[in-house]
Amino acid sequence: MLDPLRALLFACCLGASVAMPVAAQDLGDWTFDPDMLVAGGDDIVRRAPDRDIDTFFQAVHAASRTPDEASALCALFDPDADRSLTGLNAAMSRFGPDSQERFANALAGLLIAGSQNAPQAYDEAAAKQSLKAAGVSAAILHDGFVAGLNAEGNTADNRKARCQSLRWLLDAAQQRPLPERAAMTRLLMREGLQRLPQGQ
Repeated sequence: MLDPLRALLFACCLGASVAMPVAAQDLGDWTFDPDMLVAGGDDIVRRAPDRDIDTFFQAVHAASRTPDEASALCALFDPDADRSLTGLNAAMSRFGPDSQERFANALAGLLIAGSQNAPQAYDEAAAKQSLKAAGVSAAILHDGFVAGLNAEGNTADNRKARCQSLRWLLDAAQQRPLPERAAMTRLLMREGLQRLPQGQ
């Protein structure tokens, strides 16, 4: 059965780990590091408004539209990929300056908004349904989507198929209304942060 949650999970982890390349930099009055993000990430994601969550999604989607950056993003789906904070940082270092700036700005916005707002209304079941709907749309529009999403092994063909399906799924999610995109991204960021190894 199609499991779109699996496909986007580590894409959102990648964006969340953007703190590392800019950990020593100040963004306005903020200085942050990856340990803070991992420790408090779930609370930040719960409190950030939809517009700030969607800015994060747009950074992920924009990266997927550039072949070289999509390759770095998709490498996280390889069976032997390093999905620790160190590995995610290494993938992020392959992104161009524009993408790194988008992710840094998106993360800074999340951190600030997450500290200034009450927890946002959130329906996990509805978020999962929206993500499933995006997956169904991608499957209808693109032959090979489901096969690519479920491709196993680390051959060049399987890596290419997984990457193409990820990009199609992101495109389908992009077409959903902003509240749905935010709900999907909130869901995936929370699950992704929970799966990041601690103490890296």
